[in-house]
Amino acid sequence: MVGKFEYVLPVAQTEWRIEGSATAVFHWDYDAAGSALLNLYEKGKQQQWNARERIDWSQDLDPENPATLDDRAIAIYGSDIWNRMSRAERANLRRHAQAWQLSQFLHGEQGALICSAKLVQQAPNIDAKYFAATQTMDEARHVEAYSRLLSEKFSFAFPITPPLKALLDDVVSDSRWDMTYLGMQVLIEGLALAAFQLFRDEAKNPLVSAVNAYVMEDEARHVAFGQIALRGYYPQLSDGERREREEFVVEACYRLRDRFLSEELWEAVGLPKAACQAFTAQSETMRGFRARLFSRIVPLVRELGLCGPKVRQAFAQMGVLSFVNMNLTPMLADDARVAKDFDRRNSGSTDGQ
Repeated sequence: MVGKFEYVLPVAQTEWRIEGSATAVFHWDYDAAGSALLNLYEKGKQQQWNARERIDWSQDLDPENPATLDDRAIAIYGSDIWNRMSRAERANLRRHAQAWQLSQFLHGEQGALICSAKLVQQAPNIDAKYFAATQTMDEARHVEAYSRLLSEKFSFAFPITPPLKALLDDVVSDSRWDMTYLGMQVLIEGLALAAFQLFRDEAKNPLVSAVNAYVMEDEARHVAFGQIALRGYYPQLSDGERREREEFVVEACYRLRDRFLSEELWEAVGLPKAACQAFTAQSETMRGFRARLFSRIVPLVRELGLCGPKVRQAFAQMGVLSFVNMNLTPMLADDARVAKDFDRRNSGSTDGQ
C-alpha cells in the first residue's frame, strides 16, 4: 500500500490467491422486459454515487474515540480487564477496535467485488448479468470508501479474520453460480448489513455514520438481488442438493459468528487473548450483539426454503431462531430512506475533497 495506510500485521501475511473455476454463461435471449431483476437493475443505475463527492471527507475524528461510539460496543466492556485499564489504554483500544471492525468491512467489500464480477460471468440470465454489473461498480465504490476512511482517518488497518477468509475462500472457489449468490448475497451481505447498521445508527461521528449509511443503501439492493435470483431456483433442487446448501448455511453462520471473537485485536493492543475471548463468549451484552447480526440472515434463509431441521437447530443454538419470521422488506426499504435522510442533513456541506 502507498501513503499513510499501514497494516497492524505485514501485508504479505494477509494476501492470498484462491484457485477456482467458473463457467462463463452467454445468454442470447435479451428479452428480460418487466422482470423483477430488471427493475432492480434500473434502481441500481439510478442510485449510483461518487464517494469523493457525496461524503464530506474534511470532517475530523476524535483521536480517543474516532467513531464516537458508546463503550458498551467494546467486547470486553465491564470486564475486570476493562476496569483496570487507564484512560490512555481505553482510548487505544477504542481506536483499534473500531479500525478492526472497519477493516473487516473493507475486506468483505473486496470479497463482494470479486464475487459480483464472478456473477456477471456465471449468471444464467441477461437481467441478472445487468444487475451484477451495477453491483460490481457498487462494491468498487465501497472498497474505495472504507479504504479512504481507514487510511486518512485511522492510518492503519487489520488483516482479514481467518473465519471470514475461509468463508470467502469457499464462496469464490465454488464453481456453482447459486453458491456464489448464497454465500455472498445472502450470508456475507446479510450479516454485513446488520453490522453496518451499528455504525450507521450508533456512531455519533457524522463521517463514519454517513459512509455506512450510503453503503447500506447499495447493500439493500444486493440482498434483494440474492432473494429474487434464488427463491425461484431452490424449489427445483433435489433433497440432496438442498441438504448440501443447508449444511453450507450452518457452517458459514458459525464462521461469521466466530469472526467477532477478535483474536487479532487483543494481540495488537497487548491484552490477554484467552481472557478477552472468554469474557466475550459469556457476556450477555455481546451475545445479544452477535445475535442481532443475524437478524437479516435468518429470515432470508427461511424465505429461500433452506430452513430445515439442521439449520433451525443451529439457529437455536446461536440464539437467533427468533428472527425466523421477521419481514425483511421494510428493513431494506428503511436502509434507502435513511441514506436519503443523510443527504438532506448534509446538503450543502460536502465539498468532495
